[in-house]
Amino acid sequence: MKSNEMNASALAEACYRQIERLNPTLNAFITVIPPETLPPFNGSGLLYGIPLAVKDLYNTKGIRTTAGSRFFADHIPQEDAFVIQKVKKAGAQIIGKTNTHEVALGVTTNNPHFGACRNPWDITRTPGGSSGGSAVAVATGMALAGLGTDTGGSIRIPAALCGVVGFKPTFGRVSLRGILPLSWNLDHAGPITRKVEDAALMLQAIGGYDELDPASMKTLPGDYSSHIKDSMKDRKIALAIGSFIEEADSEILEAVHLAVRILAEQGAIITEVNVDFLKEAALANALMTQADGAAFHRERLQEHPDWFGADVRQRLETGRAFTSSEYITARHTQTKVKRQCELLFDEYDVLILPTTPIAAPLLEGENAIERARQLTRFTAPFNLTGLPALTVPCGFTKAGLPIGLQIISRAWNEAGALRAGYAYQQVTEWHLQKPVI
Repeated sequence: MKSNEMNASALAEACYRQIERLNPTLNAFITVIPPETLPPFNGSGLLYGIPLAVKDLYNTKGIRTTAGSRFFADHIPQEDAFVIQKVKKAGAQIIGKTNTHEVALGVTTNNPHFGACRNPWDITRTPGGSSGGSAVAVATGMALAGLGTDTGGSIRIPAALCGVVGFKPTFGRVSLRGILPLSWNLDHAGPITRKVEDAALMLQAIGGYDELDPASMKTLPGDYSSHIKDSMKDRKIALAIGSFIEEADSEILEAVHLAVRILAEQGAIITEVNVDFLKEAALANALMTQADGAAFHRERLQEHPDWFGADVRQRLETGRAFTSSEYITARHTQTKVKRQCELLFDEYDVLILPTTPIAAPLLEGENAIERARQLTRFTAPFNLTGLPALTVPCGFTKAGLPIGLQIISRAWNEAGALRAGYAYQQVTEWHLQKPVI
C-alpha cells in the first residue's frame, strides 16, 4: 500500500472473498464485520488497511462479544478493549470476531454454542485453541493477522497446529483491559501472523503501558523490528532435553532438532539443557487456570451451570474444588520456576523446544480435558513464568500436519525470541506453505 500497488479496500475485499468461500466449512468467525471506509494512506499508521481477525474475547464497541459462551451471546460492549483502540489508531481494519473455545477454557475450539472450528490442513482435526478461529483465519487468508489470548498456550497451540506464527509477549507488556478474563494471573494478549516480522509489527502496535490495567507494566516502549535482522552468530541457544521433552512424538522432536541445526549453521552456539523442572510448572499452571476461571465465573457457575459446555463445566467445577493449600503450593511453584528460568537466561539467549508434543488431533471423539493436558504441556510453563514465547512453523508430519518450533527468551526481551524466529524463517519455507481447501 505504501507503493500504491494495493489499496485498503482491495486488501479487505480479498479477505472477505476468502471468508465467504471458506467460513461455512471452517467456522473461523462467529461474527463478520462489514467493511469500513478508511481515509487514504498518509504514511502513518503501522497497520494501515491491514485486515485483522479478533478473538471474540476482545470487547468491540457496538459489536457483540460472545466469548464463545451462551452467557455472553448477546453482549454488546459500550467501548473497545484497550488493544482494539490501539490497532484502530494504527489503521487496521477489524473484519470479524473469531471462534474460540468456550470462555477460552480449552484447546480444541470445538464450541458447543457456535459450532466447531476446523483445521484447514485437515477438517476432521482440531485447529487448537482457544484462539483457534484467529489461527485458521490467518492460515487461510481470511485475515492478514489475528489477535488472540494465551493462558496456557492458547495463541501458540493453534498457531502451531495451523502452520502460522503465534507470539505471547511478556506478562504485562500488552494490556488486558476489555478482554474477558480466564485467569488474572496468567492471561496474555498477543498476535497471530504468517511471518515473524509481522508479529513484531503487531506487537509494536499493541504493546505499551495502560494505567487502567493493574497487570500492565510501565516499561520503555519496545522496538521489536529494528534488531530482528541481527546475526545469530555466537548467540547461545539452550536446546531443551530430558524426560519431560522426550514424551513428544518422534516426528516433532526430529523437526525441532533439525531446526536447531539450521540455527547452528548460522553461527548460533547450541547447548543441550535438561528442563524437567518445567513439568511441575505445567501442572501448577493447569491448577491455577481452573481455579482462577472458577473464581471469575463463580456466579455463572452457581446460577446456570447447565449453560456451560460439558468439558468447561467440569474444569470449572474442578477449579472450584481446589483447596487454598493447593493453590498456594502452585503459587510457590510459580516463584521457584521463575527463578530457575532467570538463572537459565543468565547463560542463554533463548530456549528452544517443541510448541506441542503432538500434531493436530481429531476434533470429534476425543476427550477435551485430556487434550488440554497434552497440548499445553510445553506452552503452559511460560504462562506461569510470564516469559515471551514465540512459535514458528518448522515442518510437517508424514500425515501432512504442521509442526511448531517454540522459542523462549528472558522477560522483556521479546526481540531475542523474534530474532531467532526471523533468522530461522530466512532459510526455510515452512511459513510460506498454505493449506489447499
